[in-house]
Formats: sequence, C-alpha cells, structure tokens
Amino acid sequence: MRSVLLEILYEWSKIPYQKWFKKEEPWDISISQLLKYPKTSLGFHLGSFLLQHDFTPQPKLENHDVFHVLTKTGITVPEEISMQYYLLGNGKKSLYLYTVITIGTLLYPDKFRMFRTAFRKGSDAYTFHQLEFKKLLDQPLDTIRTTFLISTSCK
Repeated sequence: MRSVLLEILYEWSKIPYQKWFKKEEPWDISISQLLKYPKTSLGFHLGSFLLQHDFTPQPKLENHDVFHVLTKTGITVPEEISMQYYLLGNGKKSLYLYTVITIGTLLYPDKFRMFRTAFRKGSDAYTFHQLEFKKLLDQPLDTIRTTFLISTSCK
C-alpha cells in the first residue's frame, strides 16, 4: 500500500516538476542512440538500464536515470528513496528530494538503516550530482565511479 501511494504521488507530481522546476534542456536522445556508445561508457549503460526496465528517457529528468546507473540503485520504492538519501549526502538540494525523503521516511521507518547507509555513501563520494552527464555519455562508467568515489548499491 505504501508503495502504491508513493507511485501515485510521483505520477501526479512528475509533469508539473518537469515543467516548472527543471531548468535543464531535454537531452533529446533515444535508447537506440545510447546503445551506440562504447559498451563500457555511461551512455551505453544508461541505454541498457532504460531497456532493461522498459523505461523511456523522460525529458529534463534524464539525470535521475544516470544516478541509478552510477550508484547501481534499483527501482523499488525503498531503493528510490535510498537514492535520494545518497544524493542528499552528496550535497544535492531540491524541494523534490526533501519531499521524497520526508514522505519516504515516514512511510518506510523500517528501511531507515538502508537510508542512513545511502546517505553516508553519498557523503563519502566527491560531489557529482551537479555534473552535466550528457557531456559524459562517452566516458567509461567505471572511470566516472572511480574518479568521484561513487560507491554502488544503496541496499
């Protein structure tokens, strides 16, 4: 039930968030274009992630999927919340992030240990949340993770 509630809130908030709060330009890139990048690159891994989960790139929200790829965070609701904790630990600040963390913590108090671990991992990494990932799509994924000390799996 709690997952359903958060899924509904996400769907309800996604379009206004894209329209009024996201200043970035959409990447205008398809999964097939991403899969043409070298197999070790961020772009290829992003395309594989989207294909694996039957997702399509969401205009102005592409970075969100990049964060999944960089941190190897899954797509369950608790994992989504843990990724927001990871990003908070990394210094990201946004109304959306604070909202997800607040509601998610209230609905998933049993997952707080996982959230705290994710926050610590984000704090231990060099700041990466603000990077222009579109410019890094051709870069090796492992190099990005190593350079920014991005610890994977927020479980």
